[in-house]
Amino acid sequence: MKLIVLLCALVTLSESLRIPLIKGKSARENLKEQGHWKEFRLNHPHRPTIKFVQSGAESMTNDADLFYYGVISIGTPGQSFQVIFDSGSSNLWVPSVSCSSKACLNHKRFNPRASSTFKSTNQALSIQYGTGSMTGYLGYDNVQIGGITVKNQVFGLSKTEAPFLATIAADGILGLAYQSIASDNATPVFDNMMSQGLVAQDVFSVYLSSNSEQGSVMLFGEIDDSLYTGDIYWIPLSSETYYQVTMDSVTINGQIVACAGGCQAIIDTGTSLIVGPTSGINKINSWIGATTDIYGDATVSCSTVPCMPSITFTINGYTFTIPASSYVFQDSSGCWSGFTGSRDQLWILGDVFIRNFYTIFDRSNNSVGLAQLA
Repeated sequence: MKLIVLLCALVTLSESLRIPLIKGKSARENLKEQGHWKEFRLNHPHRPTIKFVQSGAESMTNDADLFYYGVISIGTPGQSFQVIFDSGSSNLWVPSVSCSSKACLNHKRFNPRASSTFKSTNQALSIQYGTGSMTGYLGYDNVQIGGITVKNQVFGLSKTEAPFLATIAADGILGLAYQSIASDNATPVFDNMMSQGLVAQDVFSVYLSSNSEQGSVMLFGEIDDSLYTGDIYWIPLSSETYYQVTMDSVTINGQIVACAGGCQAIIDTGTSLIVGPTSGINKINSWIGATTDIYGDATVSCSTVPCMPSITFTINGYTFTIPASSYVFQDSSGCWSGFTGSRDQLWILGDVFIRNFYTIFDRSNNSVGLAQLA
C-alpha cells in the first residue's frame, strides 16, 4: 500500500510540473498594428547579444519578437504574473507596486504587504538593457510554478523600468541559466527546485508550438517521450554559464555560409530570432533573397518562401535543419527573415531554432538535448 501511495505521489509531482506557455502577439506585431514600429525601432535599437555580456549586473535586450510566456504566482496568497522562461539569464524579477514607470503601470505589480511570507532585503538590483535599465531591490518569498511551491525564493522587484518594456506582453522574467551569471549571486529558481527535491530529474525541457496559440509547454524535471521522435542528440556545454555549445558550421545546399571552422552558440528560450555575426547573417539573408533596412530588419517576398532553401546547423557533429516556413515570419505588413545580425561573434539560437526541436536542458550532465518533434 505504501508503494502505491508513493507511486501516485510521483505521478502527481510529474504532472504538476508542466507549465502551459501562451503564444501571444509580439511587441513588433502590436506596434505595427498601431503604426509605431519604425519609431520604436529608431528609439530602441536592438542589440540581441547584450544580455550575454558579463558586466557584474544582469543584462537583457529589448527583444520585440518574444511570443511565449507562462504564468507563475509569488507570495501568500499567490499573486499571478506572466513571465518569460528565459534560459539566457538567471534572475527572477517582476514589477512592484513601488514602481511608477509606464512599463510597470502597464503590467501586474507585486505587493509585498499583501504577502504573509515576503522578506525584504537592502540589496539593490540593476538589469541593463540596450536602451535603458530596470532598477529595484531583492526580496524573498514563495514562488508557485505548475502546482508546486519553491520556498524562500530570491527575486527582484522593480522600482524603475525602461520605457520599451511597456510594449512587452509578459510582466517579468524567470531566468533558468546557471547561478554563476546571476546578479548578486542570487539562487535561480531551478537551482532551488533541485535542492528542495521538487523535481524527479535535474532537467527542464521545452516544446514550442509554431502555428497555434496553445500547445506550447515548459516541463520541469521531465522528458516527455510523446513530444519527440527518434533519438535525442546530446550536446555537451562548452560553458556552464548559459547553455552554450560549440557549433561546427551553418550550411545551405551543402555550402558553408557561416561559422566556418566553428563558433560558439547559446541555445536561448529568451531570444526570439536566430542571431549571429553580421557578416554571416548577411550571407544567409542574401541566400534567401532578403533585403535589410536601416533598422536591421530583413524583409523577403512572401511569394518566394516556398522556394527558399532549408538551413542546416551542425553542432557536435549532428545536423539540425530548419525549413523556410520556420525562419520566415508573416504579418499584416509582409514577410521578414528570422535571422538578425550582431556586431558580436556569438551566435544565439532562439525560438526560430527551438520551435523545430524538442529541447532539453540537462543540469546533471551539463548538456543540451535536441530531438525531432513528434
